[in-house]
Amino acid sequence: MNAQHAIDLLASELGQFEDWEDRYAHIIALGRTLPPFPEEFRKEQFLVSGCQSQVWLHPTFDGTTIHFDADSEALVVKGLVAILMRIYNHRTPQEILAVPKDFITTLGLDTHLSQNRANGLASMIKQIGLYAIAFSMRGAASSV
Repeated sequence: MNAQHAIDLLASELGQFEDWEDRYAHIIALGRTLPPFPEEFRKEQFLVSGCQSQVWLHPTFDGTTIHFDADSEALVVKGLVAILMRIYNHRTPQEILAVPKDFITTLGLDTHLSQNRANGLASMIKQIGLYAIAFSMRGAASSV
């Protein structure tokens, strides 16, 4: 499944709920599906700056795809992390960089998140993109 398919599935999933209280409950439930976050990655170097809540994002690159371990202590934010993992996890750097920037609108998150959560979400997406750029450069350097 590619990133666009993941976005379409998430949009359909979230669209099943008529009001945003139910959608928030579902987003929180998605956060509970994240795998346990390894304690050794709960370090300052893996904190995403620009998030009001603490969000940790640890990347691993196998030479082809990037795997992320991610977590947050805040329930709604952890759910947003889970959404991002469904879209970005286990993708090539090029796939990550090609994810349409308007997927936040597609999911309806642009008008229903507080300003702080929207800023934090943007910071998480930016950090994922920076990791993708770094790993794509590393891959390009090793193929020279």
